[in-house]
Amino acid sequence: MTTLKTYIELCRISNLPTVWSNVLAAVILSGEPFSWGAFSTLALSLSLFYSAGMALNDIFDAAIDRIQRPGRPIPSGRITPLAAYLLTGGLFVAAFALLFAFSHRSAVFAGFVLLVLIILYDRYHKGHPSSVLLMAACRAMVYVVSGYALAGKISGAVLTVALIQFGYIVCISVTARYENHRSTPFTFPVIPLMLAGICLVDGIFLAAVTSPFWLAAGVCGMLLTLMGQRFVRGD
Repeated sequence: MTTLKTYIELCRISNLPTVWSNVLAAVILSGEPFSWGAFSTLALSLSLFYSAGMALNDIFDAAIDRIQRPGRPIPSGRITPLAAYLLTGGLFVAAFALLFAFSHRSAVFAGFVLLVLIILYDRYHKGHPSSVLLMAACRAMVYVVSGYALAGKISGAVLTVALIQFGYIVCISVTARYENHRSTPFTFPVIPLMLAGICLVDGIFLAAVTSPFWLAAGVCGMLLTLMGQRFVRGD
């Protein structure tokens, strides 16, 4: 019987605070009045995109994980590939449904671009070193989807932070690949810390261009991510 913890592990929900900080930055920088309703809807939609992407990643990697990471939900037999596929499809459908709550239909088109990038990354990331750019593009699209949903366009500030995070995600991906090729992993949890640092990057940028108050939000997101990683691995 598949437990809730298995689904949580499959979707890597410990990393979701990094998505929320991305959405928060986009909402604040969009040029539109801040709305908790809009933020919550976007945060949920893009959390579902992220969770579905993580599940799909494990589906495509199941054969390799049986050798390298047999404890993962699919190779360990804790969840069947069919159940993982159904979960992935349901999450993607729900993510798109939430985007229809916004009047700007360009957000739905941006969501479709994000979906394509997620599928391409999950399918080809093991065999193509350049796939780090696809992963970074997926993260940048969080800002793009949010910007289009709120304003029907992308402000200069939203584009800037998206590009900054694009570069940061490339750094994380290259570092992770380097660790995977080492005979022994890093003695320090470099990748978990870098993943949590996504929130801090958002907080620093918001503090620099708006109010120092938002640095606290970035720090809180980072701590929340690190706390989540104590129970569910995020890499």
